[in-house]
Amino acid sequence: MVGKYKVITLCGSTRFRDEFMETQKRLTLEGNIVISVGLFGHSGDNEVWENMDEGTLTKTKEMLDDMHKRKIDMADEIFVINVGGYIGSSTRSEIKYAEATGKPVRYLEEVSRS
Repeated sequence: MVGKYKVITLCGSTRFRDEFMETQKRLTLEGNIVISVGLFGHSGDNEVWENMDEGTLTKTKEMLDDMHKRKIDMADEIFVINVGGYIGSSTRSEIKYAEATGKPVRYLEEVSRS
């Protein structure tokens, strides 16, 4: 909490740009501080990756993954954008990290626990 406001970090595939923006707005209007992704590498921010050699690309992706874990550290909980039930490997890693650090995890769409 920061003051009276819960801090929520959004997690999920960056292909769901519209859902990220809608969720960010909704959670903000509900009185939360929302931390989101810095760019949408899978839906619209393609210029980020242009002209990047493989080594730099790998290092940049590793940095972004680590940075998102630090955003989870700052949060009281995470909110997973799982459109159509989709949760990719990076998001799974973030969920495991959040759970290991005692953060509650909420989902946009119901998750089957089978």
